[in-house]
Amino acid sequence: MGYEHVAYGLIAVAIAIVFVLLGGKPSLKPTKYQALLEGYLHFVRNMLYENVGEKGYKYVPLIAAIGLFVFFGNILGMVPGFEAPTANINTNLALALLVFIYYHFEGFRENGINYIKHFMGPIPLMAPFFFIVEIISHLARPITLSLRLFANMKAGGLLLLTLVSLSIKNPFTLVLSPAVLIFVIAIKFLAIFIQTYIFMILSVVYIAGAVAHEEH
Repeated sequence: MGYEHVAYGLIAVAIAIVFVLLGGKPSLKPTKYQALLEGYLHFVRNMLYENVGEKGYKYVPLIAAIGLFVFFGNILGMVPGFEAPTANINTNLALALLVFIYYHFEGFRENGINYIKHFMGPIPLMAPFFFIVEIISHLARPITLSLRLFANMKAGGLLLLTLVSLSIKNPFTLVLSPAVLIFVIAIKFLAIFIQTYIFMILSVVYIAGAVAHEEH
């Protein structure tokens, strides 16, 4: 009890792995399924290139994996009897902390001790103030990243569950509920795609900011 999100998270990981493995070996004439996978990787590569440059290609496995986990984790919440692991703050915080630790590691790896200059601001005399502000800002990132995803997935799941419950318990609502239910499901699917993209793009932006070379 209390660890259901871990089980659902493992299910999302398993689905993501199967999703990739079903693509099979690359071929000169890819199938529609392989084209779908290649399109996703192309999307991730473009996202990284636009924000990081050519050196961002090495982060494709990380960002692509995060995207698949968040997407399939969100989708699980649409399956009756299942709950989205991303509707649990612990899952999202763990994922956000992974991104947080990794981009700082890459920042130091790319810039060495000069990475600290990223926190000092453009005005030397104001460096102590900027340093404190930047530290607080960076510490808030995993919190806001996880809360944003949690709030959207939790609220959408509760709304969907409430509508289904009302339809079952109150026959009067059965006339209107199908149209309302379809609308809510459509909005839920839209939120799943949007929240997956937001988590991915913010991770990319954080990495881009960390590996950028300090000019001053």
